[in-house]
Amino acid sequence: MSPSKANISSSVENRFLELTKAKPNYPPTEKIRTLIVENFPVLGKLAALRFIEWAQKNPGWTISLPTGKTPEHFIKWVSYLLNNWTSKEVINVLEEGGVAPAIKPDMHSFHFVQIDEFYPINSSQHNSFYYYVNKFYIEGFGLDARKALLMNPNEIGLAKGQNLDDIWPDHIVDLALRTRPPKNILEENKRRVLYAVDQFCTEYEEKIRSLGGIGFFLGGIGPDGHIGFNVKGADHFSTTRLTKTNYETQAAAASDLGGIEISRNRLVITIGLQTIAFSPETTAIIIAAGEAKAEIVKQAIESEESNQVPASVLHDLKNSAFYITQGAAKLLTERTHLALEKSDELSNYDKMHFVTDIALAQNKKLIALKEPDFKEARSGSLFLKMLQDNLNGLLNKVEKEYQKRIFKALDAPKNQIFLHTAPHHDDIMLAYMPYLIRLMRDQSNEHFFNYLTSGFTAVTNKYMLEQTKNANTFLNTKEFQSLIKTNYFESENLIFENRDVYQYLDGLAANDQFAMNEGAARRFLRNLNEIYDDQKSYDLKQRIDYLTEYFGLHYPGKKDNPDVQRLKGMTREWEADVLWGYYGFHAESVIHSRLGFYTGDIFTQEPEVDRDVLPIVETLKKVNPTVVTVALDPEGSGPDTHYKVLQAISSALKIYQNDTGRNDIEVWGYRNVWYRYHPAEANLFVPVTFNGMAILEDSFLNSFASQAEASFPSYEYDGPFSGLAKHIQVKQYQYMKTVLGRDFFYQNTDSRIRSARGLVYLKVMGLEEFFKWSRDLKKSTE
Repeated sequence: MSPSKANISSSVENRFLELTKAKPNYPPTEKIRTLIVENFPVLGKLAALRFIEWAQKNPGWTISLPTGKTPEHFIKWVSYLLNNWTSKEVINVLEEGGVAPAIKPDMHSFHFVQIDEFYPINSSQHNSFYYYVNKFYIEGFGLDARKALLMNPNEIGLAKGQNLDDIWPDHIVDLALRTRPPKNILEENKRRVLYAVDQFCTEYEEKIRSLGGIGFFLGGIGPDGHIGFNVKGADHFSTTRLTKTNYETQAAAASDLGGIEISRNRLVITIGLQTIAFSPETTAIIIAAGEAKAEIVKQAIESEESNQVPASVLHDLKNSAFYITQGAAKLLTERTHLALEKSDELSNYDKMHFVTDIALAQNKKLIALKEPDFKEARSGSLFLKMLQDNLNGLLNKVEKEYQKRIFKALDAPKNQIFLHTAPHHDDIMLAYMPYLIRLMRDQSNEHFFNYLTSGFTAVTNKYMLEQTKNANTFLNTKEFQSLIKTNYFESENLIFENRDVYQYLDGLAANDQFAMNEGAARRFLRNLNEIYDDQKSYDLKQRIDYLTEYFGLHYPGKKDNPDVQRLKGMTREWEADVLWGYYGFHAESVIHSRLGFYTGDIFTQEPEVDRDVLPIVETLKKVNPTVVTVALDPEGSGPDTHYKVLQAISSALKIYQNDTGRNDIEVWGYRNVWYRYHPAEANLFVPVTFNGMAILEDSFLNSFASQAEASFPSYEYDGPFSGLAKHIQVKQYQYMKTVLGRDFFYQNTDSRIRSARGLVYLKVMGLEEFFKWSRDLKKSTE
């Protein structure tokens, strides 16, 4: 039975569809039932209600639930409902959601099935999935641990007294040992354990099937479309197995494991696609939030069944569904067509967006488009019917508007006070560094750089160990002993802080690594003094010995002690000081706010007014900017930190506006490596030359040393973020070259446009437009 004709037995889903006046799916493109919610927390609530409903009807069967940040609100809602079952508030929630409150599920009756796990990994580590499911599901939901099927690498194939490090000392598993002879005793042990893992997987699969398969499966979807660790290309008949992953999955897992250099070498144990779909009665739900997931969600819902689309295996399950946010649904063909049908008229933005997409799809410049080009698109004929303008007139108008946005960027503003804000320390330069260089050249402009979080999660233990050893090398030199005696390393001394930067940059200019290392060592010791109040040589030596042991022994990805978090954050701050020292700015121009919501926990805190907003208000009053730049990512796209910083800045600007009466501030919204503007969304297009790209690359790699090895890269690009930023700028230029025609660039009378090979997109707004954007985003997120 096809999903569109299947009898939907879920009262929760039926109630939701009644309230939203939506169909369960829209043929012919949608191949699976799809429910679209307003925001991320509502996504968790709907999934929780569906799970509770299923649990009421299926006591004693199997449940398989996801790890990571995606199920945050699912976990919170299920816990809330179960722990407050008889309260009036919960009864109302259940009844309104289509769940009968008379029957509380017997959570102790279920068999929990772990979906996947890294291998090898010590299961006692807090970044293991084994630890996660025990904490949030077995303990959190009150499940019976004795009935759980778990993947505990510490118990698979190891002899008494052995641990994983004895077998895999470098944490690398050579799967060739399955077929080739071992070369030594260690390899014999490796092969024995490898065979044991394979046997474990077979028996794990058998146990699941003996229980009737997986009754309730809830999963997220990865950047390549992976379900569990069944990556793009996985066989739809795959079962539980030890396997490799692909780059996209390794990049996504880097934050869990402490860096791509670790996740690149880890294998995974995962249930297979056939494991999930084994029982025709399985309820399988995929949840996805945010515009960044829109393309992969569209593929999963609309494609034919294919190994290249792992989630398409769910199309034949009558109880399968996608629960997604509006942002994740924005590319679904029939839904966007229906939304266009329901709209009263086309806005200027709608027109610009639509004709741009047609030009890019047809690979034609705007003014070369004809009506047949539009009619090839699903909504093209409807668009032409609704269009009140003359088509050629509209195309010419849009072309001129795009040209205007490029020409406008050639005249850099003067006599402005810029407050450049950033969630993380490389966000500003990755977003609009080529334009910023131009703005900095005009001495009538003032610039301040405000970093809102300490960014400690992006610094690896390996890098900190290198910095600790480097500081130790210099500590006992006569020069450093003299510096200690003169109180050079006292905290918050801006003169000496600037001298640290000068030392490093002088070494960089001279290509003198020793001098650069000395500058880094000076700042490292200064940071130790500020954090621990270590002022004497002996105290500093003791601290360095402690940190050397700490960074050598703590497993990557483990949450650090607060003092180490601060030290890692100050390492990022040092890199930002170096970057702006590169362009002649002193430490007084660089403001490190270290907002308190940023804690490194898997489920992060919300910003608070006193703790997180008022410090930004103080900065605004100190700087009195005319332009404030902000990271302007849409719902669920990029790190969660970006959204929370945006809301904190929005609240601070509102307070500042009320306190000062100022309405003249411009807000420049930027995006960088996490998400991009559609050309119709941005209104300032900055031409980027080869020189601008080279400066970006050079200053990034020489300033952000902790990021040079790209330990936490994007799934889109295997390398440092500066390379991805360049890639994005080039792609944005190529879009405009298609839309406007190559001659606009190649034959332009202005050499700044002729020499451009990249574009930076920015969105310039007044305060009220920014506040509205922020409110709309908050509504779609919270």
